[in-house]
Amino acid sequence: MKYKILGNTGLKVSTLCLGTMNYGGKGFFGYMGNLDQHAVDEQIKTVTEAGVNFIDTANIYSEGLSEVMIGQAIKNLSLNRDDFVLATKVRGTMGKGQNDSGLSKKHLVQQVEGSLKRLGTDYIDLYQIHTADPLTPIEETIKTLDDLVRSGKVRYFGASNISAWQLMKGLAYSQYNHLDRFASLQANYSLDVRDIEREIVPMLLDQKVGLMVWSPLSGGLLTGKYKRDEQKEEGRLKSFPFPPFHEERAYDILDVLTPLAKQKRISISQVALAWLLHQSAVSSIIIGATKPYQLQDNLKSIDVVFTEDELKQLNEVSKLPVEYPANVLKIMTMDRSSTGVDFLNA
Repeated sequence: MKYKILGNTGLKVSTLCLGTMNYGGKGFFGYMGNLDQHAVDEQIKTVTEAGVNFIDTANIYSEGLSEVMIGQAIKNLSLNRDDFVLATKVRGTMGKGQNDSGLSKKHLVQQVEGSLKRLGTDYIDLYQIHTADPLTPIEETIKTLDDLVRSGKVRYFGASNISAWQLMKGLAYSQYNHLDRFASLQANYSLDVRDIEREIVPMLLDQKVGLMVWSPLSGGLLTGKYKRDEQKEEGRLKSFPFPPFHEERAYDILDVLTPLAKQKRISISQVALAWLLHQSAVSSIIIGATKPYQLQDNLKSIDVVFTEDELKQLNEVSKLPVEYPANVLKIMTMDRSSTGVDFLNA
């Protein structure tokens, strides 16, 4: 396993992170999977033996059951909790009350206690806001998260699914008020969905914020399981097509991925994951699986290397079209470009 420092912290995380959205199968998240405790134990045992030290969950996953099952697995396997970086999230609805969702101080303080109890731990390594809350000032949220860090219940805090300007506003508030800051952003990123490269990736690099990637295989599209113009078999992509993806572009990308995987004698999934591991902004990729062989296959992606030409092929077939203001900025700043870093053509 390989490890990276998460953002501007001293925290080492494995470059592959175990995703647990498919644990429990309760409520809405039954669409994502319904692994039972035995399967969860086996997954955590498998990734631990591979050197993964990073596990990501959320309080809303199966209405808290995912957190419970992770905590139980650590006990069942007699693992040292301190060897893990446990990450969970807060924002979604966890009850029927008026304040049972959002990022208010009331909800955050209430939910951190719930997550601690369900995980069976006295601290959370990375506590992430699951998305923005338009009703709560970011100042209230960050001040509360800072208080949770100072209390010892949280070590670091991060964000997920927010825009570049929202994250930057939070970082600025922390800086000018001498508060703890967002250590990481969790975002949707893959060869098929490279939208974050427009604004978010340059901001993360500039501000030294770590990037955790979710849906690195674009909901399964980049596994090679689905073919152009073929009826999709039963699965999450057919029953609940989430996250948003660019299906036709994905098939164009697969036209490059497939022969490349064959040439390297590895799976298509490994090639797609390895491309992400070669992106400088990426700290860790969240991998989730419903079957043991899928998890074993994904774990092998850390060993994949590319030639310069292979990376060029993958970048070309998946690159974003240049849009305003990038197209104007490229022309107007040509005489100032001396860093060698070109986000406009990434």
